[in-house]
Amino acid sequence: MVCHAEIWGRSASILLMLLSVQGLKPLTAIAAEPTIHDLAARKTVLRDRTVAQTTGNPAAPPLYPSAAPPPTVIPLPDQRQQQDEQTTADYRVTALQSDGNSTLWVGSWQGLAQINPNSGKVRARISLPNPTIGALAKDRVGRIWVGTYEGLSRIDPHTGAITAQNFFLPSNRVLSLLIDQRGYLWVGTDDGLALVSPDRGLLMTTLKNLPGVSANALSLDADGNLWVGTLDGLVQIDTASATIIKRLSNLPGTTVQTLALSPWGTLWIGTANGLLELDKAGQQVRSVTQLRGRNITALQFDKVKSLWIGTTTGLVRINPFNGAVAGAIGKLPSSRVLSLAADTGNKLWVGTSEGLAWVSMTTFRTGTHDTFRRGQ
Repeated sequence: MVCHAEIWGRSASILLMLLSVQGLKPLTAIAAEPTIHDLAARKTVLRDRTVAQTTGNPAAPPLYPSAAPPPTVIPLPDQRQQQDEQTTADYRVTALQSDGNSTLWVGSWQGLAQINPNSGKVRARISLPNPTIGALAKDRVGRIWVGTYEGLSRIDPHTGAITAQNFFLPSNRVLSLLIDQRGYLWVGTDDGLALVSPDRGLLMTTLKNLPGVSANALSLDADGNLWVGTLDGLVQIDTASATIIKRLSNLPGTTVQTLALSPWGTLWIGTANGLLELDKAGQQVRSVTQLRGRNITALQFDKVKSLWIGTTTGLVRINPFNGAVAGAIGKLPSSRVLSLAADTGNKLWVGTSEGLAWVSMTTFRTGTHDTFRRGQ
């Protein structure tokens, strides 16, 4: 007698054979009807790719959605955008140019402004093609020359209008400016020097093959020759012929970042590793012991012959005859000093990486100019 399990097994085999002959799928391969949850999940996955829907009638035209799908990236709110812009703003004050005792030009990475140094009131803001200022200079007739990271411009101080620009410089990144004894303008860039006629607003000559490449700082000596601080020491230039007279390399600190001519004719040199003094003959260099190891970024003599020294770690005043530190100045917007202007409105003006400050020339009290600092 055949058991029931054996009979059922034979029956199942016969049924599968019949289905395969008729081209039908076995029962185990037939998919179940989708549930409401399955349809919703599929709709979520295909939502961004759906361009048309059908009604179920093959003869009916497709139905297009009445509105576009939501954007995949949500724009930032206005307040968030403003906050991001403020975060990336740069408040460094890189250049200061005194115009008598009643006007100070302030060059920063926010642009150019003219202020009253006595009251601190901002008289004007000058619109420039590029607001990132690297250097300022005033020519013999009072016009203001502005070197930015995109070139050189001449400004009428009365109207604020740009009266000359688009010079063919060795590089458009201007780092230093200086008016020589003849009244010509020397322009230091990160790829050499140029000489410009301020009156005609014309480029006269260029000096591209400058030893040390970058003209970081400029100063005249007692004989009217030009000294250029470079990435590799000092270069002396004959201003009449625009030719190199001599080169001084192997200086402590190597890179010259700032220069200042003393009232008695010696050249003071600020490097990344200290303060140096070059004698009038341009031969002997002495190091100021008290400033060894300091990163010197700005130098300025005042009318009483004190030397103000800006560093990456603060502002100090020294007696240049013996090198004694007369005092350190605190309460600045930042300890990183970038520019100095002495005896303007009875103040020493100090440009830092975080804004503009001043020091009283009589009491040495300090203050911050609220217009040129973060949060204003």
